[in-house]
Amino acid sequence: MASDALGRVLSGDPAERVLDRTLRSHRDLTRDGRRALKEAVFNVGLWRRRLGFLLDAPDASPSQLLFALLHGLGGVPAPEAAAWAGLDAPVPLRTDTPPSLALRASLPDWLADHLTRELGPEAEAFCAHLNVPGPITLRVNPARLSRDALAARLSSEGVATRPGAWSPLALHVDGPRPNLYALPSLREGLFEVQDEGSQLLGLLVEARPGETVLDLCAGAGGKTLQLGASMENSGRLMAYDPDAERLDRLQQRASRAGLTRVQVLRTPPSAGLGADRVLADVPCSELGSLRRGPDLRFRLTPDSLSRFTSTQRDILALAAACVRPGGRVVYATCTVNRAENQDVVADFLRSRPDFHWVQPGAGWLPPACVQDGFLLVTPHRHGTDGFFAAVLERGAAG
Repeated sequence: MASDALGRVLSGDPAERVLDRTLRSHRDLTRDGRRALKEAVFNVGLWRRRLGFLLDAPDASPSQLLFALLHGLGGVPAPEAAAWAGLDAPVPLRTDTPPSLALRASLPDWLADHLTRELGPEAEAFCAHLNVPGPITLRVNPARLSRDALAARLSSEGVATRPGAWSPLALHVDGPRPNLYALPSLREGLFEVQDEGSQLLGLLVEARPGETVLDLCAGAGGKTLQLGASMENSGRLMAYDPDAERLDRLQQRASRAGLTRVQVLRTPPSAGLGADRVLADVPCSELGSLRRGPDLRFRLTPDSLSRFTSTQRDILALAAACVRPGGRVVYATCTVNRAENQDVVADFLRSRPDFHWVQPGAGWLPPACVQDGFLLVTPHRHGTDGFFAAVLERGAAG
């Protein structure tokens, strides 16, 4: 069963989808069996390059890769590992250290080279943290209760948490992953699941009650709901996304959160909207969130680094056209790629002299989250996914 599932993942099928289909077709599996299958699929999917090095065979079979995972990385005795992997006998493994970052961290060569160029001596630590699952992070709905009150409520529901280090709205779940969707507190709209770095993007908008605010790339609405809470469910909050199904989910989540002032836009907003603040969390190569999926890195291609730049420039230009003189635009990505981050902002400022860059989160954002005047948080430094943001303001006479 594991060998068949792994074969499909190694051929390019998404690991989450393969695992879901396999479990659905084998409902007789025990709880331990389901857990073992998940660990096999996800870890072989993630560590395939390191395992191929151990086997000295880049095209090793799924059973051989599983053996290398169990014995070479997991320390299971060779005879047991071979039996569990479905091999007749153990196979020899290398004992030397992989010579390249790509092999050590199990990354495509082009991606390891790119991260080395972007991060220099920090690339090794960054890549190591991509191979550790990210925390489960919650964002309190401050329109309903405080962070401390949410922690107490979750504790009463059997979920232990600790405060986030960077966002005043964040709680990290401690211990085993709970079934959050079964909790009454979620059904009551008391919190949302949202990475702490993502929460910082919403906070940088600094939305205020009574303002007109636009979330230009709303997705399913996590940051839209955050903006609505900051606005205390007043003013005018608009959300646009080209994916209609995501907007439908946004409306459901807004209702659960008690936000009645969210206006879903089914077509792009028009220039001259006169918004006070615009958040443009644009589509990107998503290198900052690679730890969220064991096989995401292997489904990317080198053109991912440049595929979105034209769209990003267009979205930023539209955001600028929608904000009033004296208003604010927050441009954000979840990637580590200068071409999609600093370069897009620099090109924009050259074309729009009526806008200027401002320090992000002045007075409240910890200096450790700021680099060269931009928000930059990463897994190895901050424990968050990787995010970039620039705060841009339009001149009052613009």
